[in-house]
Amino acid sequence: MGIATDIIIIVLAAFCCGLIMQRLHQPLILGYIIAGILLGPNSGGFSISETHDIELLAEIGVALLLFALGLEFSLKDLKPVKYIALIGTPIQIILTIAFGFGIGRIIGMDWNSSLWLGAMISLSSTMVLLKTLMNQGWLGTLSSKVMIGMLIVQDLAVVPMLIILPQLNDPTAGLNSLGFAAAKAAVFLGAMLLLGTKLLPGILRHIARIGSRELFLLAITAIGLGVGYVTYLVGLSFAFGAFVAGMVLSESDYGHQALSDIIPLRDLFSLLFFASVGMLLDPAYLLANWKNEVVLVLLVSLGKGVIFAIIAMLFRYGNVVPLAVGLGLFQIGEFAFVLAQVGVASGSIDNELYNLVLSCAVITMILTPLISGQTSRLYALKKKWFRHEPLETVNIPKEGLRDHVVIAGSGRVGYRIAQVLKRLETPFVLVELDQQRVEQAKDAGFPIVYGDGGQRIVLDALSIQTASLLVVTIPSIVTSQAIITHARKLNQGIRVVARTSEPDFFSVFRELKVNDLVYPEFEAGLEMTRQVLFHLHRTPSEIQRETETMRQEFLAPQLADGEHFRTLGQLCAADLQFDLEWVKLEPGNPLVDQTIGDAAVRRTTGASVVGVLREKELSPNPGPDFRFAPNDLVAIIGSEEARLAFRHYQPATSEAVS
Repeated sequence: MGIATDIIIIVLAAFCCGLIMQRLHQPLILGYIIAGILLGPNSGGFSISETHDIELLAEIGVALLLFALGLEFSLKDLKPVKYIALIGTPIQIILTIAFGFGIGRIIGMDWNSSLWLGAMISLSSTMVLLKTLMNQGWLGTLSSKVMIGMLIVQDLAVVPMLIILPQLNDPTAGLNSLGFAAAKAAVFLGAMLLLGTKLLPGILRHIARIGSRELFLLAITAIGLGVGYVTYLVGLSFAFGAFVAGMVLSESDYGHQALSDIIPLRDLFSLLFFASVGMLLDPAYLLANWKNEVVLVLLVSLGKGVIFAIIAMLFRYGNVVPLAVGLGLFQIGEFAFVLAQVGVASGSIDNELYNLVLSCAVITMILTPLISGQTSRLYALKKKWFRHEPLETVNIPKEGLRDHVVIAGSGRVGYRIAQVLKRLETPFVLVELDQQRVEQAKDAGFPIVYGDGGQRIVLDALSIQTASLLVVTIPSIVTSQAIITHARKLNQGIRVVARTSEPDFFSVFRELKVNDLVYPEFEAGLEMTRQVLFHLHRTPSEIQRETETMRQEFLAPQLADGEHFRTLGQLCAADLQFDLEWVKLEPGNPLVDQTIGDAAVRRTTGASVVGVLREKELSPNPGPDFRFAPNDLVAIIGSEEARLAFRHYQPATSEAVS
């Protein structure tokens, strides 16, 4: 089967290695790289046959990686730490490139290879750091926001590096070659901003109206790869074009949908990219040059760590921030692999330098969780109150929170709940990890904490100990489980309302003693059932009785206090027995032209007339002399039997009256 067999083998190996890395709490990309090493031509064991073809497919992974980065890019993400991100990061990159250039010259490299070395080690790993911060519960601290802001700018810096560095192969070209490349990039970028912002969103809008999910995904992929190919034809980077296409689409109405659809495809091709990276690693070279690797790892880790710490201090960040930034961003990132492959393909660097940097990158990635985890211990030697590093909190009352509602997740569901609670003047607080949603809640005046609701430091900021209700709107079962478990430890009496994405997770929520559970698909089914029964002219009480029965049968057995849920449902059903109902008096109805007193409505049917709507005019609480007319809308209250008797009213016979 040729390349098809190779892809199957790579996916299976990457799955197994990724599963092992997940169990070891390491980033999945390390598993993909290890799978590539095991299957590569340098492993000495079983290897795939079409290594070059896999490398070509990996280029698609690079393009999709940068296309998704463009879709995710937003200046709003940089707003809280804009100065250190937009100014400090370029300074850091320049200093690190100079540092790497010095290392290269000291160990005998030529100036071009030394410059490539500096560029590759200047980038840190977004994937590894985010995974590390989530595992350690530091997302939401000022330190994490500084690091993420700097990483975003670093990722963007890859694009000009991909354009400029390959141009350095011919030193005689000098500034003319670089200037021509920069001019082409500027022209292309200007054309994309002028034409792309109108053309590409219009294409997506047209495809979306067709209503085909497959065609929409195909259109997104075609745009990302097609624009990348155009840039390749004009002599620019394939990946650069894909990034610009993503950036243009990110501002359209379909940017978020495009990102969610492209992520699975991006991850699959990224797997091939990282596996191809591993294939180029030579284990024999690593063993033969382990001393050089150890020296380079130490130099890069210490050098980058010090540079990051100094940059943080220069921008007046104090306390633990410089230490956390230095210990968190010392590693070599995944985009260094992108640069390295471009360098090998263009003949800018040799395989020896590639193997040297690749080995160093993998080692520093593995070391990141271990070294970053020492931040609190090292800082505690100087400040024992490190764990009180303030989270970003917005609109929290000065007097604090008590008997309030904690809403985990400020997406569409959580935001709507917050709107209602604010309108009812009920105290509440939101917790959210997405910076854009935090800004949205801030603009709406909602109290919110930026952080991971499953971490103790964040729960303390939410005053979970004094909260009366926890509402978990996040569909992820893992995240919900962590939040509820930790909240229960701090407040055993708190009531919990949660959301589930699958019926298979009902048992998990029952063990967590969730008081009420919302399953969106089931709620949609209930609402559609109501609409069907309404159009079949069923009475409101019948509709409510049937839907409540469905709810009782489906949800009550899944809840910790199911009996309480059943009792509440029964009370609601009983209350509906006396609900208000509107009845239209069609021409020919026996009540037409009769007064309420003459018809003896209350005595005959048991229902009470509380209002009549006639030609858009309401007559509330009409007296016994009020005369019914054709097409009147009559509001009645009473038991279900009384309302049924009114709808089928028949005048009392003389015998019955006597």
